[in-house]
Amino acid sequence: MTKLYGIQYLRAVAALGVVVFHAAERNGGHFVIGAAGVDVFFVVSGFIMWVLAETRQPSPVAFLKERVERIVPLYWIATAVMVAGGLAGLFPNMKLTAFHIFGSFGFIPHVSPSDGGTWPVLVQGWTLNYEMFFYVLFAAVLFLPAARRFPVLALVFGALVCLGLALQPDGPVLRTYTSPLMAEFLIGAAIGKLWLAHRMPPAALGAPLIVASIAGFALVGFGHLPYGPATLAPLSGMLLVGVLCVEKAGRVRHMRAPTYLGDASYSIYLWHTIAISVVVKASGILGLPALPAFILSIIAGTIAGLFCHELLEKPIAAWFKARRRHRKVQYAA
Repeated sequence: MTKLYGIQYLRAVAALGVVVFHAAERNGGHFVIGAAGVDVFFVVSGFIMWVLAETRQPSPVAFLKERVERIVPLYWIATAVMVAGGLAGLFPNMKLTAFHIFGSFGFIPHVSPSDGGTWPVLVQGWTLNYEMFFYVLFAAVLFLPAARRFPVLALVFGALVCLGLALQPDGPVLRTYTSPLMAEFLIGAAIGKLWLAHRMPPAALGAPLIVASIAGFALVGFGHLPYGPATLAPLSGMLLVGVLCVEKAGRVRHMRAPTYLGDASYSIYLWHTIAISVVVKASGILGLPALPAFILSIIAGTIAGLFCHELLEKPIAAWFKARRRHRKVQYAA
């Protein structure tokens, strides 16, 4: 898959939006629309997975293995750090149980004993429960002929969402996997299908779609539109289509900084809250006003993610790549 710089910029914006959301929340402010970065991530993820699968044609096992290698090790490391910090008493409000720890490492949606929310030890890891479930379902449809994959995927995701809307399940597992958020992956996959079929809207609509989606996000942020998948999923899809239209016209320039932030977006997403917690605690000790603490939180969260991208994510990816290359050499011999 040729690198689409517009996609990288979207990933960077989504990750930074989540960073600002958490920095504001921890410093007594509000930037709720920043959390919509998750919705953008889900739509982009559906797009990327569809395009990768259709262009590379991996086996279901190979697809799932690659996704596990990409997602799991770094998440497990971050979760282990949180568990160690909790056991050491660094997070006074954190309550740990054996199942909470097990469920966090196993991508099992469960109720946190700390506050009753449906999330793992590393709170933002709740989105990875959705991602891993999507990967499993997507790997399953790869067993089918190419022409049947999207209809079956749409049928399964549509059935899950309809089931959730009809039953409103209370259990964390059913509540998670029948959430309307599941539709965001399907929207991304549908856009990926249109992209590969060269059936995108005219390039002239790219900029208006981007502007319209940003205006929509702003209206959600100011409370004029409801916050939720029913609003954010179409806006995220509109934003992605707009960016792809501009990309198709060759109007997206390669800029090193946002591209790098896009590459590091997963590390930023995983590690930023730990750095923000340190800054908030230090700001309280030093008596820093809310605004400087807020700015420092954003900077620290982003830098922590970049460091982990360089020191953990890239070496882990390189190790898996070298391992695959070594196996190919062995098989060839």
